[in-house]
Amino acid sequence: MKKSQYVLALALCTNVTSALAVQEYSQDTMGLAGIHDLEQVVVTGNGHHELVKNSTTPVHVMTAADIAKAGITDFQNALTRLVPNVQFAPSAMGSYIRLNGLGNKYILILINGQKVIGDISGNIDLNQINMGQIKRIEVLNGAASALYGSDAIGGVINIITSQPKDKLVSVVSDTHIGAHGALTQNANLNIHTGWLSSYTSFSHNELNSWRNNNYEYTGDAPEGEMTLSLQPLVVGYKQNMILQRFELRPINRLLMYAEGSFNYKITDRPRKQDGWSSGYDYDMRFKTQRWTAGAKYEFNANHSLQVDFLSHTFRYGNEYMTDVTSKGVITYHIGDYSQSKKQNLYDLEVKNINHFYTGSTTIFGGEWKNEFLNATSGDVNKHVYNISGYAQHDTKLLTNLRATVGVRFDHNEAFGNHFSPKVAFLYNPSSFRFRANYALGFRAPGLDELYYHYYKSSMGGKPVVTFGNKDLSPETSNYVSVSAGYGNSVFSVDVTGYLNFVDDMIIKDVVAIDDAAKQMLLASFPEDLTEASFTKMTTYNRYMNSDKGIVRGVNANLSVYPCNGLTFTANYAYTYATTKTDGEWIPLERTVRNSVTLVANYNHTWWNKYTLNVNLNGRLQSKTYYPGYEDAPGYGVWNLNTSHNFVLSKYLQVEPSLGIDNIFNQVDNRIDWTNRRYANYNPGTSVVFGVKVRFN
Repeated sequence: MKKSQYVLALALCTNVTSALAVQEYSQDTMGLAGIHDLEQVVVTGNGHHELVKNSTTPVHVMTAADIAKAGITDFQNALTRLVPNVQFAPSAMGSYIRLNGLGNKYILILINGQKVIGDISGNIDLNQINMGQIKRIEVLNGAASALYGSDAIGGVINIITSQPKDKLVSVVSDTHIGAHGALTQNANLNIHTGWLSSYTSFSHNELNSWRNNNYEYTGDAPEGEMTLSLQPLVVGYKQNMILQRFELRPINRLLMYAEGSFNYKITDRPRKQDGWSSGYDYDMRFKTQRWTAGAKYEFNANHSLQVDFLSHTFRYGNEYMTDVTSKGVITYHIGDYSQSKKQNLYDLEVKNINHFYTGSTTIFGGEWKNEFLNATSGDVNKHVYNISGYAQHDTKLLTNLRATVGVRFDHNEAFGNHFSPKVAFLYNPSSFRFRANYALGFRAPGLDELYYHYYKSSMGGKPVVTFGNKDLSPETSNYVSVSAGYGNSVFSVDVTGYLNFVDDMIIKDVVAIDDAAKQMLLASFPEDLTEASFTKMTTYNRYMNSDKGIVRGVNANLSVYPCNGLTFTANYAYTYATTKTDGEWIPLERTVRNSVTLVANYNHTWWNKYTLNVNLNGRLQSKTYYPGYEDAPGYGVWNLNTSHNFVLSKYLQVEPSLGIDNIFNQVDNRIDWTNRRYANYNPGTSVVFGVKVRFN
């Protein structure tokens, strides 16, 4: 972004918020006014409900109110606009996430503490997350394997859903319309009788594909001849999701629940056309089924036992838009479906939470997981189980000093045994907070990394082969952080510095093909490879433990509440992530050195009948590193949202909204070529309309 645009953006922020500050003081009847950060309840950091100010493990929280104020209807946008140390790269196969410099496979995504699967080539399908049901999103930075096991090396993102119990019946419909065919519709029906509750949710989302420049260079350099291209920058889709949850309280101390959801998504990729480069014969189809059930029994106010079971199935494959021929024979007809990958996860967890004495919480838990992978393209049909036990003790040592110690033991069928310790301290004299954390993280090798036997006839114009490695070791990390903060009724500030040392990083090693390798490959793929294949294919891929990684970072958060209804928030993330490959330290791929999110929000109610909410938010970030490719340039995007809540009766409220996304029209419209990479996927300035209807 040009310097003049930064100055103009900051000036706009100052002028708008200054004008809003003189508005009449009032209470926010809709609960949209600034909520003091320190009084928010979290569960992710230490595995039990506690206030942010009392947690030894720092957690960043976004509430449903924060998301609604910004007019956000998409999970990816929620994190992008409100959390600077998170970055996304969307694709047809899902989204590639980075948290504190580390990518998808090092980030554990949970819904109510239970894992979300759906990995495709390192990307995850985030449309499985129902934004209409979110109560808050908690982001835990750094290793958390002592509590959550494998994958929690870079951090944990836990989506907490809402189960309201304050009304007998409530109905909410929320619709938003934007550019490029963007449509989001969420509808919830909640019924609560005291002993039986029912929560029903339906969501529909759709978006058209787009690219900001229809041309691409035909050569291997960003110059020379150009051709028209249909390869989208962002792939459109249509998606429907339905969810049903029942809660039963047969006796006062026992809560039982069962929940099921089904998600269907199909991409909207452009078909091949004469005179255009690229285009596709098929769309990608995704199906997700997720079932959970469990119970919690409270022996008394100090002791409880809960049991949770999860069954999660994720499928994706190709649904053909045209007839496809091979050697003169039609291999796929229009409407045919070919499954590429199926994943299953079964998870049973038992947790005992105790308060043995005042100021303490002790957790004992055990967990059994069984993960299945059936990947046609990778010739894998395997499963691996994991059995674990963990314990954690959180206690007040002195008046202003708390400590948390924990350890987890995992036995994995593929790699054996592993211990993960954790220790954390919180010292909070008066309004100050000082924290220190150490945690060991680990990640078990994925089934694809262990067993893949993958062949693709053409990727980038040449055959591609990838082999798994059954001798892989788990990746491990040592994470340390220190933080300091201060908070009162007017403002709060926190600064955290951290180091994350990752060992035995699993990479795809590129192996040169010699005569011995050629014979091995011909024997491995006798129906696919011939001697002629090696005129284009000079290397193959094999998973191996190789790299080391070091992430150094600083996260800073500032919230200011100058008067009732007016809030300013600024979040900054500095991330310096490097990896050692072949003895050389280089920036970790897709990392961003500096990023900032800024929010100014004003909320005011008149006559208890009308509430105005105005939200200005911006994200500024430096370039994204792509070693071996062209770095993606930095950008700055600002968004404005206004919502207007009308209380029409005791039971009915209507809330229209109007917003402008990307006010300054920041667009990456460079001409594409094979070495070009992107960070700003925004299509330009657009107007967003919405209306929410609430009956209760």
